Amino acid sequence: MKFGIIIETKEPEKSWNALRFAVTAKKQGHDVKVFLMGEAVEIQTLTHEKYDAAAQLTEFDKVGGDILACGTCLKSRMMDGNEVCPISTMIDCVELVERADRVVTF
Repeated sequence: MKFGIIIETKEPEKSWNALRFAVTAKKQGHDVKVFLMGEAVEIQTLTHEKYDAAAQLTEFDKVGGDILACGTCLKSRMMDGNEVCPISTMIDCVELVERADRVVTF
């Protein structure tokens, strides 16, 4: 199955669970793409002793997951994209939704 996951929160437990879902789905053989939007672009650097979303983001990348980050959202926070989370556009988000069998938002 093709999953599109849109994450809009940097709340530690919610973003951590969203990425755990993405990692688990990928490990089960699903095609998974994640789009970070709004404050979620900040989870790349989010640290929390119990809910380590940044570590889950790294794990998702390691298992071959595809991550996109909203360029406008990054720029409004004076952040740049990187190899793990390249700068993307709303067109990329629309394409993620179009290709997905299921879209999950957090």
